[in-house]
Amino acid sequence: MIGTASLLASSANAQDRPQIPWGESEAQTGADRLYTADQFSNTVTVIDPVEGKTLGIIKLGELQPANFGALYKGQLLVHGLGFSPDGKTLAVVSVGSNSVTFIDTATNTVKHTTYLGRSPHEAFYTRDGKEVWVTVRGESHIAVLDAKTFEVKKRIDTPEGPGMQIFSIDGKYGFVCSSFTPELVVYDVASHKEVARLEQPSPFCPNLAASPDGKQLWYTLKDIGKVAVINAKPPFDTIKVIDTGAISNHVNFANTDRGLMAYVTIGGLNQVKVFRTDDFRQIATIPVGRLPHGVWPSGDGRRVYVGLENDNRVDVIDTASQRVVGSWPTGHAPQAIAYVPGAVSGNGKANLMPLGDAGNLTRLNLTGTGMTSIALFDQGLVQILEAGVAGLKPGQEYQLILASHPDGTGEVEAIAKFKANPAGGAIVNTTGPIRQIVRGNETATRRYLAIREMADGQPGTVVQTQQD
Repeated sequence: MIGTASLLASSANAQDRPQIPWGESEAQTGADRLYTADQFSNTVTVIDPVEGKTLGIIKLGELQPANFGALYKGQLLVHGLGFSPDGKTLAVVSVGSNSVTFIDTATNTVKHTTYLGRSPHEAFYTRDGKEVWVTVRGESHIAVLDAKTFEVKKRIDTPEGPGMQIFSIDGKYGFVCSSFTPELVVYDVASHKEVARLEQPSPFCPNLAASPDGKQLWYTLKDIGKVAVINAKPPFDTIKVIDTGAISNHVNFANTDRGLMAYVTIGGLNQVKVFRTDDFRQIATIPVGRLPHGVWPSGDGRRVYVGLENDNRVDVIDTASQRVVGSWPTGHAPQAIAYVPGAVSGNGKANLMPLGDAGNLTRLNLTGTGMTSIALFDQGLVQILEAGVAGLKPGQEYQLILASHPDGTGEVEAIAKFKANPAGGAIVNTTGPIRQIVRGNETATRRYLAIREMADGQPGTVVQTQQD
């Protein structure tokens, strides 16, 4: 009886704590859904977080090689997610097909697809639900869509390469960081006018989040491994810059029993770091799966969900213990994730497809100087390779190679080249029948992945080698 009373009291207290993105708190129910945008399977995974089960996928596009030619139908590189204030519509951004697809959450069917400029990145609804703002990262503007007609009604000019937009809890301000220009711009939502512009510590911001108490805005700086915090109200000054680690991907908030916490996914370390928002102390480092990317809390702040880009899964963090307490499978390379309270009525399983080939994955690791997680996402006879690289020399050029010997020597073929960012990390992609080569049983054809330095176009020292 005491346990039941405590649980009820705790639930009541949780209802008093505002959560993102609308400043409301909602107890978890069977009508809630968790969604992931799966970049290389071109799907959206649908999860019942209360039942604790992946229900299936919404297929928006095809696997390779069907998407190599002219793309007349379907979407490519499903990446960003947003949702309406009533939870009935999901906005899904595909960076390869330059689109936003609007999905009815009750039936898992497409309502409409709007095509935009080059490589849109993220979309979100304004607080009143009347507009959808989309950052068109391959250009220099926000596309403002009418939420009823799904048509573009206006463009708002931004610095080059707008990364993401999010709105203040009261709905008054829209914050837009940049992925190519070291500037963050604040707009008045009602007038679409710029009201402030401030310097980012680096040019590459992919993600930002507004705290549910209306006081702060946090944004990640993926290239330098930091998170910046600004005042969410005028004068929008920078309050704090925090070193977080290589490939700092996304940030979000959970209002917990112990206060308002910020959760930051660190892709290069396979960790989620947790910070207090009152004094910015780091209170926890949570080991998670490979290359954590998107992060979103439950409607009551009791759970935080983390998309694992190189693991095809979501990890579940209990915010009371700050530990992973579960995980569920997803499609290929989950990017953005979104928890939508009250998304469905009934069982909400209509029109979903089984995960199938969209979940097939081979995992590899490279170690040496730093570490690299490698995922091989099955696309039929070939795979998309994604490497989450960390621990290398900032600014140094490297090659990802296939070598005939395990130590990275012998007959060598370069399959990708890259430069480590200022935090010593990188995301590297290539494609081919790589699984068959690096996991083959035939000695004559077996090859091993490795990373080597490059200097003046010439190969140098091998710094990481395949360990499995």
